[in-house]
Amino acid sequence: MLLIADSGSTKTEWCLVNAGTRMFTTCHTTGINPIYQDEESIQQLLQQEYSLPFTALRSIYFYGAGCINDPLKVMLQKILSAHFRCQSISVQSDLMAAARSLCQNQEGIACILGTGSNSCFYNGQEIARHVSPLGYVLGDEGSGAVIGKKFMSDLLKKQLPDVIADRFFEKYALSPDQVLEQVYKEPFPNRFLAQFTRFIHDNLHEDSLRKLVKDSFTEFFSRNIRQYPEAYQLPIHFTGSVAFYFKDLLKESAEESGFNLGIITLKPMEGLIRYHLGH
Repeated sequence: MLLIADSGSTKTEWCLVNAGTRMFTTCHTTGINPIYQDEESIQQLLQQEYSLPFTALRSIYFYGAGCINDPLKVMLQKILSAHFRCQSISVQSDLMAAARSLCQNQEGIACILGTGSNSCFYNGQEIARHVSPLGYVLGDEGSGAVIGKKFMSDLLKKQLPDVIADRFFEKYALSPDQVLEQVYKEPFPNRFLAQFTRFIHDNLHEDSLRKLVKDSFTEFFSRNIRQYPEAYQLPIHFTGSVAFYFKDLLKESAEESGFNLGIITLKPMEGLIRYHLGH
């Protein structure tokens, strides 16, 4: 049995795969990010939320946001080994998950647009070139957190039409002070901000919101994808909820920026299952 985990900042999808029958079962937990969470909180999360069997695990492949260096990967390997009693554990970044899922063994530009954003040139075996996303404060262009941040800033500074503001405050019982509290004092402000992409999507017929999303995608292409020389010859693949649900605007922005889109998926798990069963 193989256990594959795809963990973003918001949620983790766990998939238990029987390599012989190719049957699988899944469950979801809160996102695991070792940048923001310590060992104790991750251990507690697994104990309380993970619900699949532990039986006969041959290997665990964990792909996660925040798995950006060896110390953080080692920390997660230690936690997973103790929790699942499995010795064969691979911990990779969520960007490697996207690359393997979208490109399999082929060259391509693999991108994530979810709560955060990321991108790389994948040569069919490894990530050969990578532009750092820098997080939602300094970068993460095109992500749910940044789109949410831009929206909230425009909303509170009265840069959006009154009809949008009225609709928002009718739906969400939030005061400006509560927003500032959530963003500056509470944990995971990126998750808080990213949640408002649902409201934006529901109101995408409003020109100001369409422009906000499209401009954020254009920033993603200009500040990230243009730095890969291969991007002008290879397809640009995407995974993540923002890419999937705003795919029409993403296509418009890509074409206007001079790039060709490839695959767009909601999440990478299906491609990861195919990749690991093939290896």
